[in-house]
Amino acid sequence: MIDSRLANEGDQVRRRRQCQSCGERFTTYELAELIMPRVVKSTGDREEFNENKLRNGILRALEKRPVNTELVDRAINNLLHKIRTNGEREIASLDVGEWVMEELRELDHVAYVRFASVYRDFEDVNAFREEIDKLENSPSAEMKKNQLSLLPAESKNDKK
Repeated sequence: MIDSRLANEGDQVRRRRQCQSCGERFTTYELAELIMPRVVKSTGDREEFNENKLRNGILRALEKRPVNTELVDRAINNLLHKIRTNGEREIASLDVGEWVMEELRELDHVAYVRFASVYRDFEDVNAFREEIDKLENSPSAEMKKNQLSLLPAESKNDKK
């Protein structure tokens, strides 16, 4: 081996090599295969992590929402990175769900509420309203500027 260095944003190793027989030089790119942790369901069952399941859940929540595909891919990559670097061999499905909700909260409030309604198993309209109230009170000014309102604005006369 002649030279090694990180390539492609640090997730690959580029190696310059030389053939021991003929002396010709060539380059190889190596990518580490990281093993994802197993997911522990609320029932105690364990299953292999399934990236497609994660992606489909996020895409279902974002269905018919005006969110850029690049932002969706970035959110999914953020989640995969968080899961890989967690350092545990097993991860609770509840943790994965909370991380998905954090990413959706940043992407689109409607998608966040859609996902939360299924994930947290909302049973009535009040549960929706409580989640929407939390959401309306929590975003930064920048996030509020970029999001559509979930509820029609109330007039000052309606509040008492």
